[in-house]
Amino acid sequence: MTAKILDGKRVATTILEEVAHQSDRIRAESEDVPTLATVLVGDDPASAIYVRKKNETCEELGMRSVHEHLPATAAADAVRDTLRRLNHDPAVHGILLQLPLPAGLPEEELLDLIHPDKDVDGFHPVNMGRLFLGRPRLVPCTPQGIMALLDHYAVPCRGKSAVVVGRSNIVGKPLALLLLQRHATVTICHSRTADLAAVCRQADILVAAVGRPGLITADFVRPGAVVIDVGTNRISDEAEFQRILGDDSPRRASFEKKGAALVGDVEWRSVKDVAGHITPVPGGVGPLTIAMLMRNTVQAYTIQKGIDG
Repeated sequence: MTAKILDGKRVATTILEEVAHQSDRIRAESEDVPTLATVLVGDDPASAIYVRKKNETCEELGMRSVHEHLPATAAADAVRDTLRRLNHDPAVHGILLQLPLPAGLPEEELLDLIHPDKDVDGFHPVNMGRLFLGRPRLVPCTPQGIMALLDHYAVPCRGKSAVVVGRSNIVGKPLALLLLQRHATVTICHSRTADLAAVCRQADILVAAVGRPGLITADFVRPGAVVIDVGTNRISDEAEFQRILGDDSPRRASFEKKGAALVGDVEWRSVKDVAGHITPVPGGVGPLTIAMLMRNTVQAYTIQKGIDG
């Protein structure tokens, strides 16, 4: 048996088309434009690429983006001032503070400064609290994208056993709450979970979100389970590439040319022959995260205009 691929790119394309239609309708009815503000502190190359991609996607969807770039030496007060100014700007509907921040900046405090109605990442305590209470509004993008993927492929959650490996505030915890709201029985695992493989083997839906290349092997997976790989890890070791992707991987030529490859937390080579459904890396969960960011920006607009359903 070879697992069916859950194609995140395809689902993300559908979501982005819906967002573009919503944006067009807003412009036609009000001559207004849903606007995302991105804030980048420092010059981390990966962060700069991520921010540029978000801004480009906004423009492609007929939305507006504004960008604030502060130097790596910026004091916390300068970041606070920027966030407060964007909070009070009625032409800005969503605010994203790109992580990670340079060392020394108070990440949680700065994220908490973003107004809950403009918090398109869904990280503010108010939005997390609403999610906990089963009254979600702006939901973290990656967990929301995973649920959209499950919906698209008609993967049932009700009555199923779901195991989430990873307890981060960004993915693990909010995803567990979303699955619980769909009537799954949810287990959250972490670095201190005893006999992790045995717990994972109980899962009908297994989500790996720990940032450890190839942690989840075939021994962790119940035959026929749905495996969602959230990990994005860059590897450069030949033996590690072979272990995770296998000798005959179509990505080998690219690995040999670039000297590195992106892999997930799942050992693709072995798990694809055990799972019933599986997400690839890249092309699985990743595209859905930015699609949900765009959807959240439009939703933030509707909230601020008093037209949120």
